[in-house]
Amino acid sequence: QVQLVESGGSLVQPGGSLRLSCAASGTIFSIKAMGWYRQAPGKERDSVANISSGGSTAYADSVKGRFTISGDSAKNTVHLQMNSLKPEDTAVYYCNADIYHSKYSALRNYWGQGTQVTVSS
Repeated sequence: QVQLVESGGSLVQPGGSLRLSCAASGTIFSIKAMGWYRQAPGKERDSVANISSGGSTAYADSVKGRFTISGDSAKNTVHLQMNSLKPEDTAVYYCNADIYHSKYSALRNYWGQGTQVTVSS
């Protein structure tokens, strides 16, 4: 019913920048929150940043001051601006969203397919 499509992952040198985008499409009444998670090889998937429909944001300590999450409610999109990238930021980045399909439906959670970010010289 809903698809989340990420884009923007790439290979970048340490200290560089990338901008990830995620677009939600399908049967969407409203979006409560969207966010980004990442998973490095052999590690658990961890939250990176999230933004609520009201614009409140939260960040993992490891990315505070370097990453900025923003959303466009009219387009059902979320972006993650990543600056001063470090090798330890290397991971698959996943978009996540909490979505209502209708005024009376339950909240449902969705994941994107992931986009690879590699920080290496």
